[in-house]
Amino acid sequence: MDDLFKTFRISAAGMKTQGTRLRVISENIANAESLPRKLGEDPYRRKVITFRNELDRSIGVNTVRVDKIGVDKSAFNKRHDPGHPAANAEGYVNAPNVNSLIEMMDMREAQRSYEANLSVIKASKGMLQGAIDILSQ
Repeated sequence: MDDLFKTFRISAAGMKTQGTRLRVISENIANAESLPRKLGEDPYRRKVITFRNELDRSIGVNTVRVDKIGVDKSAFNKRHDPGHPAANAEGYVNAPNVNSLIEMMDMREAQRSYEANLSVIKASKGMLQGAIDILSQ
């Protein structure tokens, strides 16, 4: 029984982490077209999330946690738009360093991981219910 409760906690930590990852990805997608308002301002900078293993002392095993949410330091994209207020002398505006295709692939991966953890919880719940049914007979 104790192992089943550990399984619940481990999977719940994974779901929480992937939920945070999905939130960060959603923010990136929502801001993919955000341009600065005036020359000299930076556009939205893509956020990235890193994970770490952390000992959950209450169950005595490592679980996944969000380490930090940082920014992607890669170069901004350039968009030719000479009429934009943030355009430089050559007519280019710095655009967010967000690639929507990469964000969608990351989102799908996070969604699959979330669903896998949810499946583990459902299977563990079924095993727990089976044990209760056996004990109550």
